[in-house]
Amino acid sequence: MPENENYREIEITVFRYNPQDKDSTPEYQTYTLTETPGMTLYIALIQIWSKMDHDLSFDFVCRAGICGSCSMVVNGKPRLACKTRTNEFEDGKITLLPLPAFKHIKDLSVDTGNWMNAMSKKLESWIHTQEETDLSRIEKPVDPEVADEVFELDRCIECGICLASCSTKIMRDDFVGAVGLNRTARFSIDPHDQRTDEDFYELIGDENGVFGCMSLMGCEDHCPKNLPLQTKIAYMRRKMVKVK
Repeated sequence: MPENENYREIEITVFRYNPQDKDSTPEYQTYTLTETPGMTLYIALIQIWSKMDHDLSFDFVCRAGICGSCSMVVNGKPRLACKTRTNEFEDGKITLLPLPAFKHIKDLSVDTGNWMNAMSKKLESWIHTQEETDLSRIEKPVDPEVADEVFELDRCIECGICLASCSTKIMRDDFVGAVGLNRTARFSIDPHDQRTDEDFYELIGDENGVFGCMSLMGCEDHCPKNLPLQTKIAYMRRKMVKVK
């Protein structure tokens, strides 16, 4: 690499632990590497893995902030590694930990997939309708404003950051979190779904659902897609309190 005064040495400290290995103990390991222009945490971790420590475990798929796989705790805050630049940290010291609230696999890897799948089934996250689908006919039109509202909520990438930011989720394992309540709001708004407020109440009308949220804003503050999570949780809470 050519000499350049703009390049600096950074230190990345990573939580290391393999719960599958009985001889493994939780510890921190620090890696020193040269920061390059535009470097993200994803790029830094790939460099560590490929040049320094092939045993380091972390998750990634898209590298574009779409899949949500690379979510982790960065200097105390849950973020996406692929969207976090190392030059955001003036002192060049970065500490990485796995997301809380999910099953720990190894090092920075956690199992968000099985949790999201179980949540989706629990909240019956699919269109409920008595109408038969006729592919030979044009789908019923939807008001553009309603369609935009549904598409906005569909931007959730299920990264788990809202859950890692949620005090209720840390205390209550069965809490569906902002991601689950956002999902429910999406189907409540969708005119294709024929469920009533009473039907949704059966899914989220308890302390593990919409009434468990303490409105501390951690989910919305850290959502990488800037979704209106607290607005939609409040929307669903207002609907649920009216159910008799």
